Amino acid sequence: MYQRYDAVIVGAGGAGLKAALHLATQRQARIAVISKLYPVRSHTGAAQGGIGAALGNMEEDHWEWHMFDTVKGGDYLADQDAVEVLCREAVETVYELEHWGLPFSRTPDGKIAQRPFGGHTREFGKAPVRRSCYAADRTGHMILQTLYQQCIKHDVHFYNEFHLLDLLVEQGRCAGVAALCLATGELYTFHSKAVVFATGGCGKFYRVTSNAHALTGDGMAVALRRGIPLEDMEFFQFHPTGIYKMGILLSEAARGEGGILRNRTGERFMERYAPTLLDLAPRDMVSRAMYREIEQGRGIEGKNWLHLDVTHLGREVLDKKLPDITDFVRTYMGIEPAKELIPVQPTAHYAMGGIPTDTEARVIIDEKNTPLLGFYAAGECACVSVHGANRLGTNSLVDILVFGRRAGRNAAKFVRENDWAPLPAKPDERAEVLLAQLMNASGKERAADIRDALQDGMMDKAGVFREAKGLAEMRETLKGIRDRYQRIKVEDRSRKYNTELVEVVELGGMIDLAETLVESALARQESRGAHSREDFPKRDDPNWLKHTLAYQTPRGIELRYKPVTITKFEPKERKY
Repeated sequence: MYQRYDAVIVGAGGAGLKAALHLATQRQARIAVISKLYPVRSHTGAAQGGIGAALGNMEEDHWEWHMFDTVKGGDYLADQDAVEVLCREAVETVYELEHWGLPFSRTPDGKIAQRPFGGHTREFGKAPVRRSCYAADRTGHMILQTLYQQCIKHDVHFYNEFHLLDLLVEQGRCAGVAALCLATGELYTFHSKAVVFATGGCGKFYRVTSNAHALTGDGMAVALRRGIPLEDMEFFQFHPTGIYKMGILLSEAARGEGGILRNRTGERFMERYAPTLLDLAPRDMVSRAMYREIEQGRGIEGKNWLHLDVTHLGREVLDKKLPDITDFVRTYMGIEPAKELIPVQPTAHYAMGGIPTDTEARVIIDEKNTPLLGFYAAGECACVSVHGANRLGTNSLVDILVFGRRAGRNAAKFVRENDWAPLPAKPDERAEVLLAQLMNASGKERAADIRDALQDGMMDKAGVFREAKGLAEMRETLKGIRDRYQRIKVEDRSRKYNTELVEVVELGGMIDLAETLVESALARQESRGAHSREDFPKRDDPNWLKHTLAYQTPRGIELRYKPVTITKFEPKERKY
């Protein structure tokens, strides 16, 4: 099946819808959005706490303070030119959402309400500041609803339940994508002048994760297989407060409203680790502190979980400002948070790394920042490196809005100035071969068993704490997992809604991405942000203040490096 559009966006979360909207406002441009889900079920909807923007509605605030917090929070690995764009344009994008109808929580005088969030401070680190703009604890959900409504208004074409299989590249230009229609089992070739990837993260290669089942890194894996490197994949954030065993996110908003983390003795242990910001220190620091408490025997009942205490906030505050969080706890744990402490543990949450882009959201293919013409990326699948080694809370929503908009605007300019690149002679050949191989696979291995081995290994060997021995063991485990994947069996041979086939495709991509993470982490002999090496516990700026680029080659993962852009803030020790 052949379709032709001026631009194709893959992914219908916040970044994809924002890009589509800014493309669609161009006259006579035909825009398509391809999504494996119905758009408002995209993972942006799971973002609870808010959007960081220095509006100054509750107290004095400035974008420069936001920039400093972002750079420091990212352990100085973020590119500061990109961070400046992020923090400057955050204010405008929040007001843009307000004008489109997003129902923000309000102050008594009608302004957008703001609350504190982890790592956000006033006066370059002196004290917490109220910077997070929120809609109760349903901010991401409201963003999706608002943007989707605007896209429908502007006649964006949606292809829901289509699974990305390949990126089409011809004569040094992006020419479109190939995707599988789940409803019919047909392959579609989408021919376009520009392509935007906004396919989200890859947290499902961990056992305990806040990520939805759909977050399997499809866009990253497809780009990697097309010779595009992935940047800084060793940096994967664990959020401190996931529901015990399930990983379901309990937003930082709970701690922003005054929630307290406690150990077995009831101690507010963050007083020892971050005396200024306490429970609102950056997520990497809080997650490590929790693991240290557990390691030293102060876990609840001597086990691997701790308590989140919101009992002192009162039922009215919980139901008004944190309705989703409290509902999750009541539903999944049978606990009344107004009266009982909540069992929590760190949960795999966010990939700081991804497809390399510049500040214009153009995908770049080497350490010289060479763009692949016509190809753009935004959101969690991309790495413009505004998060560095550790993302601050609320900055993911800022990222999807600011760089989703930039992707849309720059793709629109490219569409106006260029014609369609020719398609390859057999545009769907790679996708067809992949599907045929899997559909005809007659081995004895089950995808679920292989996925279990992958998730358990990544959790144990490449989680919050890492060291050479465990990472080397995980490298060998991945070789075995890849061998097992070659002997996989797909029992469902039907074409329509073959979800087993889709899961096997996703699993192959997750194995590729896990390899990039493990190889990048093994090579980086330092601790920085979310990458914590017990055998190299110090940050090493002389040798490792640089970005990792991981390429997939016939010989395995090849690593190259490029420098970090520093403009305003020289690296210093992180103290909170």
